[in-house]
Amino acid sequence: QEQLVESGGGFVQPGGSLRLSCAASGFTFSWYALNWYRQAPGKERAFVAWIERDGVTTSYVDSVKGRFTISRDNAKNMVYLQMNNLKPEDTAVYYCARPGAPSLWGQGTQVTVSS
Repeated sequence: QEQLVESGGGFVQPGGSLRLSCAASGFTFSWYALNWYRQAPGKERAFVAWIERDGVTTSYVDSVKGRFTISRDNAKNMVYLQMNNLKPEDTAVYYCARPGAPSLWGQGTQVTVSS
């Protein structure tokens, strides 16, 4: 059974940091690029970051560049999102996703940034 399971969300004050993790199982992890998306209250799900299969090439939405870092460990079937200098507008449910046909999504983890 193919599965992605996110963890690491929580409540943090502005300027704080969180590290999200996504555990993959049921498929050959190293064959796929992976994405992080987020969905803020009342908004559509939006792209946050992408990492290529080799873990070297990455891409970010402009609003998180310089603050977020995506990484992966192919030996552990894990992908991470290090989030620094968090802002209230980063509040959202964060999803790990495998692109393709079919795509695969995790259940999401809530991140709340508030003073």
